[in-house]
Amino acid sequence: MPEAQGISKQLAYKAQSGLGVPATGSGGQLLRRRTFVGTLGRDTYSSDEIVSHQQSTGATAGIRRASAALSALLSAGTYEDLFANLLRKDFAATTSITGLSITVAGSGPTFTITRASGDFLTGGIKAGDVVRLTAGSFNAANLNKNCLVVSLTATALTVRPLNGVALVAEGPIASATLAVPGKKAIVPTTGHTNGYLTFEEWYADLSRSEVYTDVKVASAAINLPATGNAEVNFNLVGLNRTTSGSRSLTSPTAETSTSVLTAVNGGILVNGVLTPLTGLQMTIDGTIAPSDAEIGSNVSSDLQRGRVMVSGSFTAKFTDATLQALYENQTAIQIVAVISDGTAANADFVAFSLPRVKVFSDTPDDGEKTIVRSYAFTAEINGSGGASLALDQTILSLQDSAA
Repeated sequence: MPEAQGISKQLAYKAQSGLGVPATGSGGQLLRRRTFVGTLGRDTYSSDEIVSHQQSTGATAGIRRASAALSALLSAGTYEDLFANLLRKDFAATTSITGLSITVAGSGPTFTITRASGDFLTGGIKAGDVVRLTAGSFNAANLNKNCLVVSLTATALTVRPLNGVALVAEGPIASATLAVPGKKAIVPTTGHTNGYLTFEEWYADLSRSEVYTDVKVASAAINLPATGNAEVNFNLVGLNRTTSGSRSLTSPTAETSTSVLTAVNGGILVNGVLTPLTGLQMTIDGTIAPSDAEIGSNVSSDLQRGRVMVSGSFTAKFTDATLQALYENQTAIQIVAVISDGTAANADFVAFSLPRVKVFSDTPDDGEKTIVRSYAFTAEINGSGGASLALDQTILSLQDSAA
């Protein structure tokens, strides 16, 4: 008798056209994973009546509840649809700014990219974006290089090269183009999307299918260790699971092939300063749950959504009181974490920007070692951000170079 092997199982998903319309057929996408554990839970109602035989009269099954946990390694372009579902906003490209006259200046670690006329702010550039100079007769050290925008004005960007290799002062360079690689998604203030996904586990060893329908991404936990792979763990909530002996999402597209991201490649800005953290963890919680049960149905009618909340913590070696002061003074700050797949100038990356964060703890460790302090934080919507301003009006912005 054949036995199901994890290495032979394939995980695929596809967007549904709406609630109660499971996705089928072609057009799905195979998904990379470390593990995917889907379950069908059911409420049970135990009988508590008293009978002369003095024994339980059993229990009854009730509402069906589908859920799954996806453990994965973070890579560019792989989890775009899942993050978009969680953030309630599709990824969208920022239009490249062309026809610029650009001057590059500075001696490091930050540099300025200054335009002769026009406005970076109205062009949609934000602090926390990663940008590239993609056209113009620039020195090779300046062209197609990932540069993290630390701050900006209408005419000047203050940037840090992600790979640590200095820019070369030059200019003005005519006919230049500044691009924001890939696409971005933010938790919006209006026009929230309300998408549903179908997930299928296909056990090729057994020719068995398990399909989870009307699924939403409930949360994502991101772990960025100082050494090791960047991790992301998604919790999924659905309304039902069905099983069969035939594949539902036929001929899905192959898994992405982008490299796994590592925190050793990239950088983290805390309050505009590149900070050598020893680790960062962050959870994006969409507060998703099945709606109330209805008489006559063993499946919930929909999934209810609450507020999008973001919290986490970071750890850092105790070298001075800078981070302590953020906690003591309750200073609202920006945190930007960019993780790339290598040291190439145009390496793939994923960037998380939290425009407004407050630190709510300052906890040291001890021992015969370097003292490390832990700082818990909570993000909130940046009410002073928006169009033509230096920050987005959101709780979280996510940029994916391969989206």
